Amino acid sequence: MVTAVPSPWNSANAVTIARIAVVPFFAWALLADGGHTVTWRLVATALFVLAAATDRVDGYLARKYDLVTDLGKLLDPIADKLLIGAALVLLSALGDLPWWVTIVILARELGITLMRFAVLKYTVMPASRGGKLKTVLQSVAISIFLLPLDQMPSWISVVGWVVLVAALVVTVVTGVEYAYQGWRLRRDALRAAKTAGQD
Repeated sequence: MVTAVPSPWNSANAVTIARIAVVPFFAWALLADGGHTVTWRLVATALFVLAAATDRVDGYLARKYDLVTDLGKLLDPIADKLLIGAALVLLSALGDLPWWVTIVILARELGITLMRFAVLKYTVMPASRGGKLKTVLQSVAISIFLLPLDQMPSWISVVGWVVLVAALVVTVVTGVEYAYQGWRLRRDALRAAKTAGQD
């Protein structure tokens, strides 16, 4: 019995695409009125949290209704990286987050994204549990730094830094794991091709 392959144009992927579409609106809200107006910071935070929450929604739909596709596996981490990347760059540009934090995270994300494309000829690498944890920690930390912290109790900023440090650790560790996984996939594929050529 042949199992029907789900169409890439499904509800789970639509949610992922919607997450990508929210990014420019989030960026506009964050930069409105110079980027430090309480109202617009709260709007930007709400848009970010809403967009980040859809990461759970598309995954739930894909698993529950058997809508897992190669397109979804590729778009999901890209959508996460666009949202988080935009937030990090803008927060650093506004002086609310050190540039070294943004550089470390984006260097890892860009490197892994390029590696994903490099191994596409062999397989699609889905996000791992560690990768998902990394995204959650980054999202929580960014959500806190998006708030108008100068108008809030100082302990909230402390919590933000604690979560951010945890996110940085997981970001680096999972980056190394993904790099090893990509190297192993390429090695195994080349071995298989060489063996097939000798038969």
